[in-house]
Parts: sequence; structure tokens; C-alpha cells
Amino acid sequence: MPRPRVLVLRAPGTNCDEETAYAFERAGAECERVHVNRLAENAALKDRYQILCVPGGFSYGDDIAAGRILATRLQNHLADLVDTFVHGKGDRLVLGICNGMQVLMRLGVLTENVAAAEGEQPATLAWNNHGRFEDRWVHLATDTAGGEQGACAFLRGIRHMYLPMAHAEGKFVARSEAVLDELKQAGRLCLRYTRDADSGVEDNVIEFPANPNGADANVAGVCDASGRVFGLMPHPERHIDPTQHPYWTRRTKQPEVGDGLAMFQNAVNWFE
Repeated sequence: MPRPRVLVLRAPGTNCDEETAYAFERAGAECERVHVNRLAENAALKDRYQILCVPGGFSYGDDIAAGRILATRLQNHLADLVDTFVHGKGDRLVLGICNGMQVLMRLGVLTENVAAAEGEQPATLAWNNHGRFEDRWVHLATDTAGGEQGACAFLRGIRHMYLPMAHAEGKFVARSEAVLDELKQAGRLCLRYTRDADSGVEDNVIEFPANPNGADANVAGVCDASGRVFGLMPHPERHIDPTQHPYWTRRTKQPEVGDGLAMFQNAVNWFE
């Protein structure tokens, strides 16, 4: 079958677009890195693609708040693109990585259809507990509350990942316990920080540095109700090759690929 085409969105300050495109291409997709200005000039370009990815970086310098300006740009000038990928007929996927998750959270697409008062955000991403940028590797476990396979199309068959994170404003905070419980029961809190490779999902906040930002319920990634729209704060594109692992020279058995590649392969395989 034809390879799915990926639109990797670029904006001033984006700096992970090349690595993200490479990861998708390693997984078997065709990728094009497209600047937001080009899409604003020709919105019909969106019809070429089956996957939209908002990669990491510091779009527009993260002025005002992380991801806020790019999210506002998309809302005001490219609302049709967002609507097509998020609310289309189910034949598209959306991925936001780090700054990309911040953009998707500001757009509200990761927490749609969650009970909240009118005009209120059900959840947001806040500053890390210690108030500074944090850059480290973290253990992650998937939450399959949405069923045996889990709710998220990108995480099918994945139980654990070891990935790097690098952010200052990545603490997931729910407006209330009711919101957190609703998202959890639906399997939408689909990726969590854990203590180590053998730990499972915990709802009680675990200590730093296992949970690097203090996120509620140790949340590292969230998906929408359909499972087609996913945002995560860690960087899967930075662990595609086993030699990117920080201890790769000390491992007695070298895996063929890095932990992050499976996510991109799931996206490509979803179209079969």
C-alpha cells in the first residue's frame, strides 16, 4: 500500500523537526517539513497528508506561555487544518511532541469532551515543580485503561519506554479530581512516568526525578477520545537508534532499535 504522508509542522523556534521527520521515515512514512507560513498561504496543502505532527522546540520563543503563540496562530489562521485532522472522518492522526503537546493542550484538542464549566480548561501544562528547565531520561509506562490495547493509536503494543525529556513547562495539571478521574477511566492518561523499567502505572505522584515535573497522576502523555490525537512531553524521536541510549556501551545485549521507534511504526501501521 502507499506509504502515509506526514506533515511535520515548522514555526520560528522549532528545532526538532529534522529528527522527527527522520523517525517517521525510518518507520516507513513519507515526510515533508512545512513552515506554518506556507500553510497559511496555501491551506489546501493539508490535503496531501494523513499525519500531522507538531514537533518539539520553542515555537515563537515560548513567549507568553509555551506553545501559546503557535496554538493561537493555528486557531486564527489555520482552523480548517486543525479541524480536518482532529475532527475528520477518522482517516488521519495527530502527534504533538514536547512543545507540540503544549500546542495541542493550548488548542484544547487533547481534553475535548471532558466535563468543565464553560470557558474553563479541563487541564493544562504548568511550570515544573522546581521552576526550571529539566533535561533527563525517564521511564514511562502505558496505561491500558481504555481496553487491552489501550486507547491511543500510537502506543499499541508498547508497555514501557525509556526516553529523554527536556522542558520547563510540562507539568500536567487537571482542574479537579473529577476531571482527572474522567480522563483516567477513559484511558486518555495513556502515558505515565514510572520509577523504573519494572514499575507499572501509579496514580499517586511519585518523587522527583522519576516524575521530573510533578505532574498529576505522573502523566507524561494524553490522547483524545478517539485515540488518534496524542501529545507527550518526552521525546521519542531522540531514541530511535540503540546507540542513543545513555548506557549503550555498557549493555551486554544491544537491541536492534531504540524505544521510541515503535511509536512511529504504530502510526504508519495504523493505515493498514
